[in-house]
Amino acid sequence: MQNSGSTAPAPTALFPETRHCRALFRTGCRRCLFAFPWPGGSKGEQAQMELKLTGIRKHFGEKEVLRGCGFTFQQGKIYGLLGRNGAGKTTLFNCLTDEVPPDGGTAELVLDDGTRRALTPDDVGYVFATPILPDFLTGYEFVRFYMDVNAARIRDGCSADDYFDMVQIAPEDRHRLIKGYSHGMKNKVQMLCFLIARPPVILLDEPLTSFDVVVALEIKQLLRQIKHEHIIVFSTHILQLATDLCDEIAVLHEGMLSQLDHALLHSGDFEAQLIELLKDEGEA
Repeated sequence: MQNSGSTAPAPTALFPETRHCRALFRTGCRRCLFAFPWPGGSKGEQAQMELKLTGIRKHFGEKEVLRGCGFTFQQGKIYGLLGRNGAGKTTLFNCLTDEVPPDGGTAELVLDDGTRRALTPDDVGYVFATPILPDFLTGYEFVRFYMDVNAARIRDGCSADDYFDMVQIAPEDRHRLIKGYSHGMKNKVQMLCFLIARPPVILLDEPLTSFDVVVALEIKQLLRQIKHEHIIVFSTHILQLATDLCDEIAVLHEGMLSQLDHALLHSGDFEAQLIELLKDEGEA
């Protein structure tokens, strides 16, 4: 999972105080959401792109957080990543974006023709649980700058104001300093980053917890609309959100990833079985 070479200047040079900006900067108005496809075929084709994890390991001192995680995520589905606090959900996301180097294992994109290549940070849009944005810019300045940096990727013809309209940031707030934004507004701006750049893989760490009910419903609808073009994985502690939005559930348990039986997802036993599984981990 090494960075691919690039001749373009690194946009994070403007923000040397944080490595997190690296993933943020790499990463339409509703009429434009399907304006162009990513590798893996268009929405109507059968072939699907996959993200294949094999043996991902990470430890911090004596604590082994990830113990050889293996999983295959498919394009066109929304995956919920569930696990107890400290199970390693954020660590896994950080390993996939090179925010934290893994101790071992591989992450590969498998394209529709069977071609495999290493996942790079350029392939991933990462929405952090704690938004990390340049506080000294206004929301509008940041979005315009982000659009300029990712100009080669933008095909939908949307303006900065179109993107702000998508997440309902009011016109009077767009020209305020990000420093004065609420946590929820900062999360909205993070969401705009992957809607603009459209990376093939989207990772969201507790993405909807800071939104009011109306905006949360609209963001969920947006995720459903764009899932056909992407691999989407989000972590959450809210079981109702997972069952409502997700097509599949992955559980991070004792440092390993496993997929919950799809038949259980909407059954009455889902919550009880999941709680029992995670309770066992907490008592181990």
